[in-house]
Amino acid sequence: MTAIAPPADTAGIAPAITAWFRANGRDLPWRRDGFSAWGTLVSEFMLQQTPVSRVVPRLEEWLERWPTPVALAAVPAGEAVRAWASLGYPRRALWLHAAAVEITERHGGVVPEDVDALLALSGVGDYTARAVAVFAYGRRHPVVDTNTRRVIARAVAGQADPAPPGRVRDLEAMSTLLPVDATEAAAFNAGIMELGALVCVARNPRCAECPIRNVCAWRTAGYPAYSGPRKKVQKKYAGSDRQVRGLILAELRSTHHPVTDLEIAGLWQDAAQLGRAMTGLLADGLAVMVEPGSYTLPD
Repeated sequence: MTAIAPPADTAGIAPAITAWFRANGRDLPWRRDGFSAWGTLVSEFMLQQTPVSRVVPRLEEWLERWPTPVALAAVPAGEAVRAWASLGYPRRALWLHAAAVEITERHGGVVPEDVDALLALSGVGDYTARAVAVFAYGRRHPVVDTNTRRVIARAVAGQADPAPPGRVRDLEAMSTLLPVDATEAAAFNAGIMELGALVCVARNPRCAECPIRNVCAWRTAGYPAYSGPRKKVQKKYAGSDRQVRGLILAELRSTHHPVTDLEIAGLWQDAAQLGRAMTGLLADGLAVMVEPGSYTLPD
């Protein structure tokens, strides 16, 4: 029989995690005093499904070249796609450029601090809007990412893994733990994400190092296996249309001149897959046909 975890004692979770974070949190650019709201927004775009180690150097390059939304808005969208390089999911570069244009035109070049105004920007979802409002402007909101959801699932619900994302449910679960003070709430938001990234990891969690191990419902229950619904597993990258799209984009980034069908044909052996990939890039606005059989990055 699977052990059932007793209700977790949640009162001490936030202060314990916040204290641990202040002593053990990584020194990352977006956590430093004086880091701009624009820098925070750029970092959140880059961090979506991309490891921190890959983001930090690209973020620094990006902000040196485009230190404000106005600076990015002044260049063609294709330059943003070119600078995105190997970060992956390049539509984020298009959305970030579009958001920079919107910030410039609607907000006088200043990143808004209101969640609804942030949500109205291209490419900004609920997590990113709340993250900017909290970490750049000190607003009090629950911020929920994959790491947050995993820590709460284990410590509070006694489950090895979180159920598939549910916006209302996830925000309510985090709101229940959130300190009243805005400064403490921001630190806890960052701290629980950090705990999930460094200690309460998906595989082989380091429970002996966890600051809330004594109140963790999953640990108390004897680490039962997860038996609930799971989110869909993403298909492998190798050999996928995503990989072929990446090859074509790399070719487009490598030159400021149009790339021809003949050049693209040499990138991959499967002509049908190349065709699908190019069709997708054109539909997404990541490539533009300048004339039949000739393509560039968007203007």
